Amino acid sequence: MPLWLQAGLWGLLAGSALLMGAGVGYAFRLPVRLIAGIMAFGAGVLISALSFDLMDEAFHQGGFVPTALGFISGAGVYSLANLALANRGARHRKRSGQQPSESDSEGSGTAIAVGALLDGIPESIVIGVSLIAGGAVSTVAVAAVFLSNVPEGLSSAAGMKRAGRSKGYIFGVWSSIALISGLASLVGYVVFRDLSPAVVAGTTAVAAGAILAMLADTMIPEATEGTHNLTGLITVLGFLAAFVLSKLGR
Repeated sequence: MPLWLQAGLWGLLAGSALLMGAGVGYAFRLPVRLIAGIMAFGAGVLISALSFDLMDEAFHQGGFVPTALGFISGAGVYSLANLALANRGARHRKRSGQQPSESDSEGSGTAIAVGALLDGIPESIVIGVSLIAGGAVSTVAVAAVFLSNVPEGLSSAAGMKRAGRSKGYIFGVWSSIALISGLASLVGYVVFRDLSPAVVAGTTAVAAGAILAMLADTMIPEATEGTHNLTGLITVLGFLAAFVLSKLGR
């Protein structure tokens, strides 16, 4: 199977977890504490993946300068985009009980959809880029994105339902984002495969910076609100799970 097709399929697989989570969040009224706990675990998984897989790989490929510049740039671009979307009603897009309805904030539905897309694209690009170095996808990256996408879709879809958004809107959003995740992974491989290691390293670091900024701005606040003093412990368990997976995969 061509590597570009593999990239797309792996990205689609990871993105499908958003749709799975959305289905659970829509069908079942789960306790807020449970949703928050799952979110905390997913945050820990992603922190481990970007620390031991993304940033380490970027450093070995391109050195400190491209990695550092990419990392800061990714966080900066994400934060600016997130600020703009927050001002349009997408501030609580991952929160199961605080999303505004269209009557509360006109245009917030579109902003929430764009925000969810903003959150998912860096993760998907990383999956495609991971195929460049060794010709095989990083199973740690795929597993981390998949495991973190489930609580993202679950919490956000539950919030959309409580805000009065339709079933068609909710599943339309998450189905579209799952498909775009596959496309972003494919693009990540096709666009960067012929570029220098320094550029690939910088791109990986950009994605890592954006992911970490997303965690701090969206997932961790959702987790802390619901689990309070248990957030740290649950996040550590998620981190450990991904760390063990990364070591077993080598």
